[in-house]
Amino acid sequence: MDLTHDTGRSGLGGERRLFAARLITGLIQGVALYALYFAGEHGLWPRTQPATFGALALAAGYAPVVVLAGVGRLSPRTLAIWTAAAALVLALLGWHDVNRRVLESWVQPPFLSFPTMAFGAAALFIAHHLIVPAVRAGRWIAPYADYFDIAWKAGVQLAMSLAFTGAFWLVLHLGAALFKVIGIDALGDLLGQAWFAMPVLCLAFATAVQLTDVRDGLIRGVRTVALMLLSWLAPVMVVLTAGFLAALPFTGLEGLWGTRSATALVLSAAGALIVLINTAYQDGRPDNRPPTALCWTVRAGGVLLVPLVGLAFWGLMLRIGQHGLTPDRIIALACAGVGAVYAAGYLLAAVRRGEWMRPLERTNLAAAVLSVGLILALFSPVLDPARLAVADQVARLERGAVTTGDFDYDFLRFDSGRAGRAALDRLARSDDAEVARLARAARQRDARDYNDPSERRRRADQVRLHPAPGQTVPAELTAQIDSLADVLNLCGGEEGCTVRPIDLDGDGRDEALVAAPFVVLALARDPGGDWRVAGRYGAGCPSARADSLAEALARGVATAPAALPDLAVGGRRLQAQPQIDCDVR
Repeated sequence: MDLTHDTGRSGLGGERRLFAARLITGLIQGVALYALYFAGEHGLWPRTQPATFGALALAAGYAPVVVLAGVGRLSPRTLAIWTAAAALVLALLGWHDVNRRVLESWVQPPFLSFPTMAFGAAALFIAHHLIVPAVRAGRWIAPYADYFDIAWKAGVQLAMSLAFTGAFWLVLHLGAALFKVIGIDALGDLLGQAWFAMPVLCLAFATAVQLTDVRDGLIRGVRTVALMLLSWLAPVMVVLTAGFLAALPFTGLEGLWGTRSATALVLSAAGALIVLINTAYQDGRPDNRPPTALCWTVRAGGVLLVPLVGLAFWGLMLRIGQHGLTPDRIIALACAGVGAVYAAGYLLAAVRRGEWMRPLERTNLAAAVLSVGLILALFSPVLDPARLAVADQVARLERGAVTTGDFDYDFLRFDSGRAGRAALDRLARSDDAEVARLARAARQRDARDYNDPSERRRRADQVRLHPAPGQTVPAELTAQIDSLADVLNLCGGEEGCTVRPIDLDGDGRDEALVAAPFVVLALARDPGGDWRVAGRYGAGCPSARADSLAEALARGVATAPAALPDLAVGGRRLQAQPQIDCDVR
């Protein structure tokens, strides 16, 4: 097999030929993406066949990156085979992603869903850095140090190349703004043209890959510094995780489950812990071993992964037992499965005698292969989450786990693509007259119906009541919550919202505030005694450090005088909208 040297450049006979190959690849990618854009804008083929368009878009967006990363590192023949295989798989994933969904008239190309693009990129990155070390080593499984060196270097290259491309585009826009000041709009107009922007951005990215590649020592130096700094975050993460797990027996799990995003939160913590453990372990060579204190911290982190992943599975099983499978829960279940592989392997590495954390190496490789396999299965017909979720939800209805009135027909209509529509058609022909009626009604809707009892009840259940000490929430408000459309719209997200009674106008009668993370609605009684939305408040200057409004409202609220009074002009009442300066310290 014709392999290149470790420099990654001898296969094309020098840096100039390597640079030319990358520039040509970037140009071809830019032209291909523009051709798809042009077809989408003008309704030409493949715009007329959305599934084909999605296949070509995913392949054109990602497959050239394989060439940029592999040229000079793999022989031309090997690179051609791998690129063709990657392009074919990407095209099949893109085709399936579009074909399984029902595209509404307002959906525009490239039609691809975000999960397919994100997980497709992840699978391509992992697969590429499993294949390249193995090919260059001439064996199925390369030395672990090769996987570490190539993958982490590529990660730094990718980050720097994306940053360079973004900075390049910003510089061009800055130049356009300078020319515009003196009355020359040509550059600004040019930047707004897709035929110019797409090829130029692809060329800029290809150039960045080349520049970072020929500065191999610089990239390794940046990687070394980054790994060193990140590794010292491992003790912080271990202490926080240990404190969180130690507090759970005293606080209970209700607060965690009440977030409705417990699995994602816990899996994110586990993922962060895995990354930080690897920044400390690096390639496992003795000369790269961290200080003893950090070694013991890493061992503790390997043990803590087990309860974290266990909590994620527990939360998932609770939600699935209560509400059945959904596409998101199936993907989360797959992520938890990969997390379980990491947890088992890292636990073994942490408690095993001998070389420090050595079993971690095989665990990383096994988890990488499993991740690629699961992504390909989940985003293909093999384990299509929408199909599996629809089958589970309909089975729950048929066996009586969910009542006819509580079943979410709109999930089949709007959230599960062709599989859901087909299931809804079957239910519309059901022998159960009520099921058939509700399925036919859902089939005729153009948007989710919050008047549907099950959906209205679900959203009303998202409302948490937090009266002040000594207060009670008016019973008529509680009874009317599920009839207030604005409240239901506000409270439908994962976070839900908070209700707190308060006398806003000093008349001795309570109004109510309903707070979501960033908006507060004020509710008041009308003359007939019915509750209605009287106004809304918004946080003028969002802050990443601030609690959500819903969380803050649960702890207390007070009124403050208006900065400016209302005006009466021509028989009309004008209300001031205060000017807020978010830069004031």
